[in-house]
Amino acid sequence: MPTADQVTDRVREILQNLPDAAGVYLMKGDTGNILYVGKAKSLKNRVRSYFQNPAGLTAKTRVLVRKIRDIETIVTAGEVEALVLENNLIKRHRPPYNISLRDDKHYPYIRLSVQEPFPRLTVVRRVQKDGARYYGPYVGAGAMRATLRVIHDHFPLADCDIVIDGTAERPCLQYQIGRCKAPCTGYQSRADYLETVAQVRLFLEGRDRELIADLSARMEHASEELAFERAARLRDQIRHIEQTLTRQRITTPGGGEVDVYGLARVGDWVALQVLFVREGSLVGTKGFVWEDRSGLDNAEITRSFVQQFYADDVPVPQRLLLPVELTDADAMADYLSDLLGRRCHIEVPARGRGMALLQLAASNAQKSLEQRLNAERAGEKGMVALQRLLRLPEPPQRIEGFDISHIQGDLTVASLVVWEGAGPKKSDYRHFRIKGTHGPDDFLAMEEVVGRRYRKLLDDGAALPDLVLIDGGKGQLGMALKAMAEAGLTVENRPLVFGLAKERGEKFERVFLPGQKNPIALKPGAPATRILQQVRDEAHRFAVTYHRKLRSLRIQDSELDAVAGVGRARKRALLTTFGSVAGLRKASVDELLAVPGMTRPAALAVFSALRAPAAEQAEAVETKRVGGMLLTRQRTANEDK
Repeated sequence: MPTADQVTDRVREILQNLPDAAGVYLMKGDTGNILYVGKAKSLKNRVRSYFQNPAGLTAKTRVLVRKIRDIETIVTAGEVEALVLENNLIKRHRPPYNISLRDDKHYPYIRLSVQEPFPRLTVVRRVQKDGARYYGPYVGAGAMRATLRVIHDHFPLADCDIVIDGTAERPCLQYQIGRCKAPCTGYQSRADYLETVAQVRLFLEGRDRELIADLSARMEHASEELAFERAARLRDQIRHIEQTLTRQRITTPGGGEVDVYGLARVGDWVALQVLFVREGSLVGTKGFVWEDRSGLDNAEITRSFVQQFYADDVPVPQRLLLPVELTDADAMADYLSDLLGRRCHIEVPARGRGMALLQLAASNAQKSLEQRLNAERAGEKGMVALQRLLRLPEPPQRIEGFDISHIQGDLTVASLVVWEGAGPKKSDYRHFRIKGTHGPDDFLAMEEVVGRRYRKLLDDGAALPDLVLIDGGKGQLGMALKAMAEAGLTVENRPLVFGLAKERGEKFERVFLPGQKNPIALKPGAPATRILQQVRDEAHRFAVTYHRKLRSLRIQDSELDAVAGVGRARKRALLTTFGSVAGLRKASVDELLAVPGMTRPAALAVFSALRAPAAEQAEAVETKRVGGMLLTRQRTANEDK
């Protein structure tokens, strides 16, 4: 509890004039920096409680209160509105005394284009109001791939992107291996294809009893018609589907869509694990582990997590099973119900199957936390090993790694990755387009990116890293040192810079240090070696990923640039809506016309220009001579994949 002289006149004045209404409060420090964002049913009661009841505060909350120099309040129409505003402010400002998920991923969905004559499955990361059916999100990509694998093995849907109109001359390889019935050639009727689509929908929606009943009826009918081969195929299909569903099956009270939460704590570390159960099947899990600097209790941590987790791309389930009671459970249920569009129920089971599921989630959270703590300990051990290897006065806390990527000097890019403690700090990653026309010159590219990086840090007054890893040998290291000197860093105030590379003919990597003639040989598998290799490999991955992205954008730009009536604004709108040229190829004229700024002539031009290459590819004929015979076959777009 702050003493009387620690509570500023500004804070005293605010405490006397707090509104007795729902809203959000922002606690600020010396420089106006936001320390904590909270919401309250009554701002007056909630904010004053920080300054009136020290026995009810944790040690870390008391530290927070001592730092408060100003409090801003925002009145809202009610608790639900306060929850929404609180979430937005936390995401925008990321206050140090709030829980922040830092999870900006767009999770994948399986999209079934039921609005098309012959629906097909695709994987997307955004849900659009286009009439298609979306299943997910699949927080674990492995679960999504397994689901698609089962579908393609047992439900013969077309997975190509050609126009299916029954006029193709011959089927592709998927028909030959039994994974498609070739509706493109007219071998399969639309009615029969749609029956398969209906079965896929039952499978994806977890309606396995209906699916098995439908397939069993078809098997009986085939047997009655003496079509024993078709009946045997249906029997095998039923058996495989039952085995798959049994492996995924979890008995949930009430069925439907349920998210189950587990929480574990060790010291200042917290782990939360979510099990995603859909119609009794476990479709994925998602875990978060972080160091709780805010001193929040389990209920507040769970509330903050739930509030932020469903704010973006993650659909709200019908029910949440939580390990603790929330103080504002009714307001949270109203908030989630608004997102869902129907009632969402929050439950805290004390017995039965619900309690067993909570224990399963808690066990998963505990395992995630143990893995993270083991990684932290391994990271600390590696940093101590680096200290000994490089003869540093103390273990390094932050490593920055650089790498260059290009193809013969084309689209040269650089990456910066950051390693702190046990692993990467991805929020601090940066990539760079090399501005100079250096051609395939890694040395000059490294000089440019290192100079740009550390000039900016010095201009901003930001802290420097302890170590700087350059992917390369003496040449790259020399250029990095030159760039640092030109940026204003001398031997006395610059971080330790070193190169990591293999010498010609050497099997193992070596560390090249400034002013040291002979490099240091790294011992394979040693803790210091593992950390340096991880930083180098991550820098390489990040650089290559960015380079591939730029190449892909160049290809997309060139394809759309050739379409009459599509300028910069329309091109941007099309790529924003459909994500890529591959997505555009699958769009109908009406879908293209729905993009802001598009006209019918422009939509027709895009449709014709992008569909033509696929059609030409599908009609391509491959000819080769085998044993004196000239063989000809049609090569389809699907085979080229």
